[in-house]
Amino acid sequence: MRAGSRAGLAAITGSALAGGFYWVFLSPYCQVLGPHPWRGAGDERVVALTFDDGPNEPYTSQLAELLRERGVRATFFQVGRCVERSPASTAALAADGHVIGNHSLSHQMLTYFRRGAFAAEIEDTQKILTRILGKEPALVRMPWLWRQPALLSMLRTRGMRPVSGVFCHAFEVFQVDAARIAHRAVAKTRPGAVLIFHDGYNAGGAARAETVKAVRMTIDALRVYGYRFVTVDELLRVPAYRSSSLPLD
Repeated sequence: MRAGSRAGLAAITGSALAGGFYWVFLSPYCQVLGPHPWRGAGDERVVALTFDDGPNEPYTSQLAELLRERGVRATFFQVGRCVERSPASTAALAADGHVIGNHSLSHQMLTYFRRGAFAAEIEDTQKILTRILGKEPALVRMPWLWRQPALLSMLRTRGMRPVSGVFCHAFEVFQVDAARIAHRAVAKTRPGAVLIFHDGYNAGGAARAETVKAVRMTIDALRVYGYRFVTVDELLRVPAYRSSSLPLD
């Protein structure tokens, strides 16, 4: 085999392995390792708007005001460190009827590879959120949607359900133009979709003005198409908060 052919074969093999790795461990859609729902069942035109990486002011409050004006309740997967900085924001979201979920303590990829580190992050964030909400979240979204068997088993023993979803736009986190974000979000929406936006960035603050504008455009456009908005627990028909120390079914 010629050197060029070997290099080409190696490139193809490498690409296939990388694609397989992404599909199993990071894809929004893959269920190979266990339930990680990215949409609800049925053909009803309902959609759940979700927001990751907050709270992050002033953008979280701007989103809250927009959602209040539009009569929409959403689900916010929040980072523990961010909640510690802005506890009033989390409390205000809950008071408005939004659902709060766990999105780790520090939003660091390395926690997935240190024994017990991610479990500790989940537990610490649960304590932070429980102090503010008076109840313990049952929904969790792993940063970057990472999943592995031990991690999913750990969540189950804590009575928590992992939630996936569809990213509204591949580059929304980098704040491309709001109209582009909204156009892509609407195009990706199907009955029962869980749409992922970001009101923060990892465990730190970041500008999110384009996201706020895009969410307004998305809500208005989807309503024209006959969609109504629900929270993730309503969509998936699961509890939003833990009622006991027992694992969920």
